[in-house]
Amino acid sequence: MERRYIPVAEIARPHGVQGELRLKIYNEGSDLLARRPPLRLRMPDGSERDARLESCRPVNKALLVRLAGVTDRDAAEALRGAVLCVPRDAFAPLEEGEFYACDLEGARVVTASGELIGRVQGLQSYPTCDAIVVAREGGGTLEIPLTESYIAAVDAEQQTVEIVTLEGLS
Repeated sequence: MERRYIPVAEIARPHGVQGELRLKIYNEGSDLLARRPPLRLRMPDGSERDARLESCRPVNKALLVRLAGVTDRDAAEALRGAVLCVPRDAFAPLEEGEFYACDLEGARVVTASGELIGRVQGLQSYPTCDAIVVAREGGGTLEIPLTESYIAAVDAEQQTVEIVTLEGLS
């Protein structure tokens, strides 16, 4: 079975003249890249290639990294906008009741009575809370805050999110 690769950061720009790259990290609290997992680069044109992380150091709300074979500013500039993806199986184990947002993509969103509302398309982060973006069955999208007021249960293994209510959402 082929490994599932999950986007974790984007190459924002070169840093210096020796090929170092500044990354925009999707989860600033994660130390995943510091552990140097296998990487796959997803280029802006959609092509992909494997890469190897040689070094990684934190800076203000970002990481500076060096990739094998990227030794000057021009090579680094050619990677601007590429997305770094890591295998899902490289993620840290979860505690009971926790889940990774990537594990919810495609999950069914249902009411307590079992009515299908739609499927999870992704996650949107806001300063006050995160929300799942749901592709509705009848068309369009809906954002549902990941709070107890709206979410009754999440079962990532069964790919199901049960909501409390749609009241107040549009």
